[in-house]
Amino acid sequence: MAAIHPIEASALHARRERVFLVLAGLFLGTLAMLNVLGISRFVDLSFDLFGWRVPMVVAVGVLPYPMTFLCTDLISELYGQARANAVVWMGLLLNLWVMAILWLGGVLPGTEATAFFAVRELAFGAVAASMVAYLAAQFCDVHVFHFWKRLTRGKHLWLRNNGSTLVSQLVDTTAVILVTHYYAHALPIRDGEPVQAQLLTFIASGYAFKAVAALLDTGPIYLAVRWLERYLEIDAKAEHDADREESAIDSAR
Repeated sequence: MAAIHPIEASALHARRERVFLVLAGLFLGTLAMLNVLGISRFVDLSFDLFGWRVPMVVAVGVLPYPMTFLCTDLISELYGQARANAVVWMGLLLNLWVMAILWLGGVLPGTEATAFFAVRELAFGAVAASMVAYLAAQFCDVHVFHFWKRLTRGKHLWLRNNGSTLVSQLVDTTAVILVTHYYAHALPIRDGEPVQAQLLTFIASGYAFKAVAALLDTGPIYLAVRWLERYLEIDAKAEHDADREESAIDSAR
């Protein structure tokens, strides 16, 4: 077995930190990718249901977005609310860093790269929407997750996983569509048709996609939590009880 670095208290501590790094890295990498892709293309996932055409048009940046909620839910369950909130704040800084590089790449002299400036313009157009939606949705996800965890005394993982994600994704989808349209003017709105109806279609389409993805990840998150509890030697329910006792002591003071 490799020697433990002095900064790592034990092999178990090192294992826990590496798993946290994987979850945080997956969250941040996915976030950076979806912000660059953003609204560069809209994917038509419309389908027929009982003879009725169900419209579902989503931005390509939406496709990896459910993964971010899966990661924050796992971090919340295994590492607690404080670490989940820290990852959310780091995601905000990452977004600002990506925008800074895109801005710098555009103002420095060089060859005229049409593709770069097209991506840059779309990314800038979507970043305001993503910032507002991201902070509102991710903090909502973490808060609601732990609200349900306290309410159920650490039981019913499926409830807090789906409940927190479904609520936060409604907040996210509504915010990003409204800000993208009214601030960035970047949605493919069809002329001659009511704008509000089209915006509702975009919101419903994006939310339906995210909601289905959230429901489908219930099984995987149960398996992941059960396996990681054994691998990391963490009892999520015991940790929850300890947090409640610590909160009660703090309140009494």
